[in-house]
Amino acid sequence: MRIIQKEFTLGPRRRGFHLITAEVEKNIPELGGIKKGVAHIMIKHTSASLTVNENADPSVRKDMENYFSNYVPEEIDLYSHAEEGPDDMTAHIKSTLIGSSINIPVSEGRFNLGIWQGIYLCEHRNEGGPRNIVVTIFGE
Repeated sequence: MRIIQKEFTLGPRRRGFHLITAEVEKNIPELGGIKKGVAHIMIKHTSASLTVNENADPSVRKDMENYFSNYVPEEIDLYSHAEEGPDDMTAHIKSTLIGSSINIPVSEGRFNLGIWQGIYLCEHRNEGGPRNIVVTIFGE
């Protein structure tokens, strides 16, 4: 059993759902040496989240953003945590709903995702800053 852990930073992005699979893979070249295992991927922030979803049609990412913006409105009067702007508390709520980590099987040196699946960075702030990611791989 090998355990690999890497931490890296993703560049800032605007609010939205961003496909980051290739960027994650690029930052963990050790992935290629794992025949079978599991990758645990976590974002170290409370105003962004990670999920796995459609990797082909960009309209899915747009629709996801539209849905969450309507589901969790930026009406500052609804929240007492409002010092950092109207998008801050809503970002915390969206992050809680989606989650801060994902687990992905690793097979033959690659993430074992479905043909239409990719890793999303879900940026919930209007102007997100750099985002720190920790990947821990358990495998052989």
